[in-house]
Amino acid sequence: MTTRKLGMVVVTVAVLTAGLGRSLPVSARDDHLKFPIAAALGTADAKVKLDPHIALYFGKSPAPSGQDMGTFTTNKKTRAFGKDDQTACEWVFLSAVLALQERARQLQATAVVNIQSVYKNEPFSSEKEFMCGAGTFMSGVALSGKFIKTGAK
Repeated sequence: MTTRKLGMVVVTVAVLTAGLGRSLPVSARDDHLKFPIAAALGTADAKVKLDPHIALYFGKSPAPSGQDMGTFTTNKKTRAFGKDDQTACEWVFLSAVLALQERARQLQATAVVNIQSVYKNEPFSSEKEFMCGAGTFMSGVALSGKFIKTGAK
């Protein structure tokens, strides 16, 4: 090995090991974003996939009364890499809503009421918006709702 190449190797090793012994700052993106529920439920995918026989009531929206069938929380994630935040968040929101509807079918409930976002165990209740955790590679939505069966005695 020539003296010049050896010198370049030494400099390269010195630069690469200079950060050892101390932590380098790492910043993972974890934005808490809010998006309109109506826009997410108005997508073409939502119109095709949502069950019109299971009513959805977000936040404190007026809802019918009925037999309380319990509550359920779903936490869904999706790959966000290469997607804009709103697209990824609407997609994963739809996935979470579909999980609520699936649970309602299992319970023979006819509605999910008081649906709210639960991001990192902190509830966010709104009739118009949902909360989404958006990162560089993943986006997530957690929803909680109470299941009721209308017309039950």
